[in-house]
Order: sequence, then C-alpha cells, then structure tokens
Amino acid sequence: MAELPPGIRLFTLFTRDQWYRALTFVLTFMLYASFHLSRKPISIVKGELHKHCNTPQVIEHNTYKEYAIQIQPVKKIANESRCGWEPFDKSNYKQLLGALDYSFLCAYAVGMYLSGIIGERLPIRYYLTGGMFASGLFTAMFGFGYFYNIHSLWFYIVAQMANGLVQTTGWPSVVTCIGNWFGKGRRGLIMGLWNSHTSVGNILGSLIAGYWVSTSWGLSFVVPGVIIALMGIVCFLFLIEHPRDANCTSSSSSDPEKHCLLPDNEKCNKSLNHNNGGCEETENRKSAISFSGALRIPGVVEFSLCLLFAKLVSYTFLFWLPLYITNVEHIDAKRAGDLSTLFDVGGIFGGILAGIISDRLKKRATTCGMMLLIAAPTLYLFSAISKMGFEATIVMLLISGALVNGPYALITTAVSADLGTHKSLKGNAKALSTVTAIIDGTGSVGAALGPLLAGLLSPSGWNNVFYMLMIADACALLFLLRLIRNELRCSLDRTLFKEH
Repeated sequence: MAELPPGIRLFTLFTRDQWYRALTFVLTFMLYASFHLSRKPISIVKGELHKHCNTPQVIEHNTYKEYAIQIQPVKKIANESRCGWEPFDKSNYKQLLGALDYSFLCAYAVGMYLSGIIGERLPIRYYLTGGMFASGLFTAMFGFGYFYNIHSLWFYIVAQMANGLVQTTGWPSVVTCIGNWFGKGRRGLIMGLWNSHTSVGNILGSLIAGYWVSTSWGLSFVVPGVIIALMGIVCFLFLIEHPRDANCTSSSSSDPEKHCLLPDNEKCNKSLNHNNGGCEETENRKSAISFSGALRIPGVVEFSLCLLFAKLVSYTFLFWLPLYITNVEHIDAKRAGDLSTLFDVGGIFGGILAGIISDRLKKRATTCGMMLLIAAPTLYLFSAISKMGFEATIVMLLISGALVNGPYALITTAVSADLGTHKSLKGNAKALSTVTAIIDGTGSVGAALGPLLAGLLSPSGWNNVFYMLMIADACALLFLLRLIRNELRCSLDRTLFKEH
C-alpha cells in the first residue's frame, strides 16, 4: 500500500475537534483584526486633514511675480485648502480632531455596555455579521466626504459616532466564541497570541491608509470599509459559536490533552457522568446573567477600572501617535503612519509576554501590575529620547508598545474569559459576553477620555500629554493593588501549606 502524502498525513495528526478549534482561532483573529484595521485610518489621515503650512506673509520674495511663479505649478482641487481640509485647516485643528476621536469612543463606550447584553440574547453569527456590514458602511462614509466635497464638521462627527456604536458588536462576540472553544489551561498564552489581532489590524490599517493618504485620503477609509464588509460575509459563512453546534467535544468536559488545542483543567460536574449532552441541556436551561450580577463577580470591578486607565494610554497612542511623530520627526503623514506601526509590533510581543508570565505565575493581576509599574517611567523616557533622533524613536516605540499593550491585552482577553467563566457562575456560559462587555465598556470610557485630553493638552506641549499618560498608568496600578495583595497572600499560604 502506498504511503500517504505528507500533506494528508498532516491532516491526520489532528482530531476533528482540534481542526474546528484551529478554524475558530484563525477566523476570530481575522474578524477582529478587520475591526481594528477600519479604526486606524483616522489617525493616519490627521496629518493630511491639517497640514503645517506657512502663510504667504512669512514667505519672502523679491517680487509678487516671483511668488506667483512659484505657486503656479501646484494644482489644487476645489475641495482642498492650502493648510489641509476644511474645517480642519484652522488653528484649533487639534481640538477638532480630538472631537472626532471623542465622538467615536464615547459612542463605543456607551454601546459596549448594551452590546454584551444584546449579544447574549441573539445568535452571535448574525449579530457579528450585521455589525461588520454596518461598520464597513460608516467607515466608508467618512471617506465619502472627500469625494463629495463635504466640509461640515457634523458630517464627520456623525460618521464617527455611528461607526463607534456598531463596532461594539465585535469584541463581546469574538471573546465569547473563543471562550466557548478554549479552556483555561494555557489561556494566557493562547489569548496573548490571539490578541495580537489588535496590533496586526492596526499595522494593516496604517499601511493601507498610508498608501492613499497623500493622494486621495478618501480611499484610506473606503478600502478598509470594503474589507470589513467582506469579512462580514466570511463570518456569516464560517463562524461556529459553540462546539456543540458542530457536534464537537466541549473543552470543559473532555480529556484536555487529547481533544483540545488549549488544555482545560475544569471538567463537567461528576454528577453528570461526563455526559456531553447533559452538559448542554443544563447550559441551555441557564438564563443570561444580569448587569448587576456580573458586577458582583469577584475582580470584575477592579479589572474594569484598571482597564479604564490602561486603555486611555493605549488609545491615546492609537489616535495621536502618527501626528506626534509628524511633529517631532518632521516627516510626512505616510512615513509617520508607517513608523507608528512599530508601536503595534511591540504590542504583539507585549501581549504574548504578559500571557506567558501570567500562566507561569498564575497571577493575572500581579503580571499586569509589574508591566504597569515599568510602563510609567518608560513613557517619560519615550518623551525625552524620541526627540534625540530617528533610531531612538524606533527603539522606544517597540519598548513602549510592549509595556502599554501588555496589560491591556491580558485584561481584555484572558482575564475577561476567566471572570466570565468564574466558579461563582456555576457553569453559566451565557455570562461571558456580559462580563466582557462590562470590562471593555469601562475601558472604552478611558479610551474616549485619552484622545480628548491629548487634543486639549497637546497645544501646550507634548510633554503634558506624556505626563497625563504616566498618571493614568499609576492609577491603573492603584486599582489592582488589592487583587495583587490577595494573589501574593494566596501564594504565600500555599507555600506554607506545602512546607507543613
């Protein structure tokens, strides 16, 4: 009998359940990467919406004729002013650009609290698909302002608010799916790898938006809008919400080593005799958890408040970093957008590192606390060293990205999934979406405040923005102190117990 081809042998190495888990991992990764891909263009286009230009009075020429000859070759379209795109070509452009960020993130924060509750009561595949179609529409809508010569500030604010609202369908949905398919054994590592979709989406969004930003910035929004809508079709065709929908073995009731890509130490209640059908029947009878019930889960309030400040820092970088690089390094919007992707590259490694450390130590809060403690002085160094040259900026972008995004990634993924499947819920899987929405919704309040404060503080100097970010990191650490103390106390108690 002929030997099986290597490719076929690869397929036989894994079980059917493992292939489905791999599909869920890759698919949810791609889906949420497209969400972040569609959010990034606004930060890249800011440098084009307002250009740093000199007024004619400060340009000296021997004669007016000489000045006229100089500007003659520059052909301007009717919808573009010499200092950018109206109304962002005024001296208060930072406040106006901050208003765009604030409108998106406020709508996102408010919508997130509702999204988790709604998501638990609707089929996730339909809910997520609809959200991705709507996100594509409103992302492209912002770009239509370029092609239809629209200069109303309210048009762009409404587009941002609508987009922020519908984008809340993404996070609770994908975290619920990944939480249903994967257990707790190495959740920090798996979630750290999976959460790199945030940075991958930001990088792709920067590169795509940067390709058109200097020639036709409307396409910087339209193309990402089309991409997320197309991914909505992929979601509708392939997303499987729960293992039972594909007759797969649940990670919480199976042999963790044989049936799971992510081992799970929790098993079905022995009273059910490991009967998968019994588990499903019990789970189906459970009702969705209330908002107040989710808040009573130990750790939800502390991690939510911590994420508020951690996300404030992360989203300030997300929305303002390219403009900061443009001002400090004096480079164009495209090069600044490309350079800003290094912050997200650092974020990928930071999320994975946070997951590995937290799995090894079995201390989520302590891991976040350590990274936050190091992040605050690192941000001060970033503000000082980045002004010393291009190479210094590159190094500090990588380090800062790792330390800023590490705690943010750990809390929004592994910690949310842990709390959403907390033992106090007695196996109620329907709580995961609500817990995720509460944690990320509270974080989104900080995400809304950060860019707004950056817009208000940056006219007085970028150093003030960095001071604000350092204070936010300190506050995030402050809210974790009680949980860190409890983790260390439990660790000490276990050590003493083993000695006796």
